Amino acid sequence: MLVDDHVMVRRGLATFLMVFDDMELAGEAGSGIEAIQRCTEALPDVILMDMVMPEMDGATATRIIRQKFPQVKVLVLTSFKESELIKNALEAGAIGYLLKDVSADELARAIRAAHAGRATLSPDAAQSLVVAANQPPVPGLDLTEREREVLALLAAGLNNTQIAGRLMVSSSTIKSHVSNILAKLGAASRTEAVTVALRNHIVS
Repeated sequence: MLVDDHVMVRRGLATFLMVFDDMELAGEAGSGIEAIQRCTEALPDVILMDMVMPEMDGATATRIIRQKFPQVKVLVLTSFKESELIKNALEAGAIGYLLKDVSADELARAIRAAHAGRATLSPDAAQSLVVAANQPPVPGLDLTEREREVLALLAAGLNNTQIAGRLMVSSSTIKSHVSNILAKLGAASRTEAVTVALRNHIVS
């Protein structure tokens, strides 16, 4: 089944599928919502799913289809290679991710592989995931809610005693929080911690 909000894309893919004797078009859909409805009627073996569509995106549609029809394989075919979209699709249950510049033979192999339960990832999609995985972690993601409160007050220029009074805790507790904040942000001083926090939008 073909799922894409562009009619011309669906027509082109439908024409392509007719060339192969082992493939048959089970249906078409122009949105994620329509894909779920058509899937109920047609129960295709493999769905070629676009990612960016009106009403419901491809990742959401994939997740729902995989939950309702776990035997249906979803192969993403899209123009977008952002790592976040790729991760969303794979986490939703897609068995592969291809870009629309794929050749006819490569697409046919990917469809057959999906039907057999084997994953296919385009080189560009794989590269996007590798680059994203090798990005340095964003500082501050592991800060607790209380540490974020303390950091915000540090950024406002308050000292430990003032922060303790504001949060109604002891100065020693605030000192402990500040030490944890410095360690988690990789900062050597309170000033550096505030600079890192502002640069990474941990506080505003």
